[in-house]
Amino acid sequence: MKSISDKAEVSVDFPDKTYMGSFGRESLFDVKVEPDEVLLRLVRAGDERREIAVHLHYYLLADILKEIGRGLAGHDFLDESHRAALSDGVAALAASLKGPAARKPRKT
Repeated sequence: MKSISDKAEVSVDFPDKTYMGSFGRESLFDVKVEPDEVLLRLVRAGDERREIAVHLHYYLLADILKEIGRGLAGHDFLDESHRAALSDGVAALAASLKGPAARKPRKT
């Protein structure tokens, strides 16, 4: 598990009730990459313990990433720190998608 560097807020709405929770810097997250999906877990320990798990299949995850890109392209509200953090994350994802042969350092 890794520390959350910022925060996340989650809500699940059912017809007769709503569950809401927040996960801040005292919380942890974990990502597991599986053959068919990515599992994201957020865990808040302590007296107000809560945990969520989100399973995203790859086509849905790809659609979400595209929509984030489209949304950000239409706005200029990200500061340089957030932009750099997102850029680093996207670069790591892009590098991993090139496959094992492309990631191996070349011998000189």
